[in-house]
Amino acid sequence: MRGLTHRAVDAAAGLPTGTTSAYFRTRSALLTALVRRLVELDQAELGRAAAQASALRTPADLVDGLAALVAARTGGAGRRRSLARYACVLESVRDPELRDILVPRENPGRDAVRAFLAGRGVADPEARTLTLLACVDGLVLDRVVAGEEAVVRGTEQIEGLVAAALRP
Repeated sequence: MRGLTHRAVDAAAGLPTGTTSAYFRTRSALLTALVRRLVELDQAELGRAAAQASALRTPADLVDGLAALVAARTGGAGRRRSLARYACVLESVRDPELRDILVPRENPGRDAVRAFLAGRGVADPEARTLTLLACVDGLVLDRVVAGEEAVVRGTEQIEGLVAAALRP
């Protein structure tokens, strides 16, 4: 995150020079605020996804929901936010405060996936949920790095991940 400076943020936001440094005195404070905002936006996005996930009745419904999440995180503003999130994840390797903020947490989307898998009788739905969502996050990373939007590849990979999560 070399480019994260008060001056760069001010310029990108169209603010007068010195504005962000008035609110966030250090680079660390600026980065912490950025990470908190990314997590806030992610949690809101996952909450909206969970509201739609209440209708999960079939594996195809789960695939569609996960595909929509991947599409949201790999296109447009979602792609830019994903890039920022991954840069912050790398930065958190050296910064325990950032790591604590970024650590995956409970959210309604995760709850909906766990409930769906548990309802299907899978062994250890908690572990399967974490694995499935980690794999979906890996797809997002792969597509963001490659510069591709989710719709380009379809849902075959997500279908395979859901099928694996549902195995007895």
